[in-house]
Amino acid sequence: MATDLALLRLLQLVSPGLPIGMYSYSQGLERAVDDGWIRDVDDCEAWLHGVLNQALGLTDAPILARLYDAWAAHDLSQVEYWSQYLIACRETAELRSEDRQTGQALARLLIKLEMPDAQVWLRHSDATLATLFSLAAVNWQINKSAALSGYLWGWLENQVLCAVKLVPLGQVAGQQLLSALAQQIPALVEQALQLTDQQIGGSAFGLALASSRHEMQYSRLFRS
Repeated sequence: MATDLALLRLLQLVSPGLPIGMYSYSQGLERAVDDGWIRDVDDCEAWLHGVLNQALGLTDAPILARLYDAWAAHDLSQVEYWSQYLIACRETAELRSEDRQTGQALARLLIKLEMPDAQVWLRHSDATLATLFSLAAVNWQINKSAALSGYLWGWLENQVLCAVKLVPLGQVAGQQLLSALAQQIPALVEQALQLTDQQIGGSAFGLALASSRHEMQYSRLFRS
C-alpha cells in the first residue's frame, strides 16, 4: 500500500493540474518558434532532445538528486547550497524568475498539504522548483529514481503542451513526440545518479539565446 500511495503522490506532483503555473512558461520555446528555428515536429524534437540532454540531464537531474538526499538527511545547509547552485546555472533573468516563482508556488501548496518545512521557501530568493519538488518526494516517500523520472517527465510534458500550441502541432503529433523523447528519461536518470559534483553542469546555448530574446519579445503568450 505504501508503494501504491507513493506512486499516486508522484502522479499528483507531476500533474499539469498542479497549481504552480507551469502552463505559463515555455522556456524560450515561444521565441524559438517566433524566430523560425522550430517549424515542425522534427525541429521540435531536435530542440527538446538538446535541452533535455544538454541542460536538464546534466544540471537539474543531478542537483535534484542531491536536494533529495539533503532533505532526507535534514541537512538544510546542503538544501540551501544546491538551491543556490541551481539558480546560478540559470542563464537568463527569465529562467531564474521562473524557477523562483514555481518554487515559491509549490511551497505555498505544500504548506497547505501539511509540510511545514516549505514555509521558509515562500519568499526565499533561491527557491527553485527542484528544491520543493524534492521536499515533497521525501515527505511522500517517493524513491529518488522515481522522483527524478517524474521531474523530467513533468518538464517534457509541459514543453510538448507548449509546442502543440505554438508550432502548432496536432494532438497526435504531440503524443508521438512525448513517446519518442520519454524513452531517453531512464538513461538520463541513471546518468544523473552517477555524476560527481564536479561533473554537474551543462549548457544549451540556443535555450539561453531564445530565452534572452524572449525577454524583449513584444507580443507573447508565455512568461518565459
